[in-house]
Amino acid sequence: MTLTIVAADAAAFAPFGAFIDVPAQVGDRRLYSEWLAPVAGLAPQFHTNRVAASVLPLAIDRVERHPHAAQVFLPLDATRYVVTVMAADAAGEPDPATARAFLLPPTLGVVYRAGVWHASITALDRVASFAVLMWRGHAEDDVFATIPPVVVSAPAVVGRTGGARG
Repeated sequence: MTLTIVAADAAAFAPFGAFIDVPAQVGDRRLYSEWLAPVAGLAPQFHTNRVAASVLPLAIDRVERHPHAAQVFLPLDATRYVVTVMAADAAGEPDPATARAFLLPPTLGVVYRAGVWHASITALDRVASFAVLMWRGHAEDDVFATIPPVVVSAPAVVGRTGGARG
């Protein structure tokens, strides 16, 4: 299966989570607290990570989910990056036929809903760093699954500012 990356589209991404964006006006704020509701028996974990740069096309054959809590990624030092998500089938397993890949600029963060199947963050252009926040403490905080390869490819021309150009 081949999947073409699309530009960040909040409405299309909504079933999987939300994009974290800055307000347009000075003095305004956007709240994302609803994504960070405490989960009984879990504690917040905040860490940073470095992600190797990837080259497209990219084959994804492993996805993960976090059944108990949302997971937040905020770019600290990144250029463009890709988030790949998919719905669960009736048995709760990842459904590659529903996979979507979104191209994000370094000015957007992402929060995955609890339980959403997703691939690892895919940094483009160069090594990237992200801050990550989620609630942890359950034996099944991280669930991994192997899937038939999904090839993530770029649209005809992908601009370095984060949008597709045609």
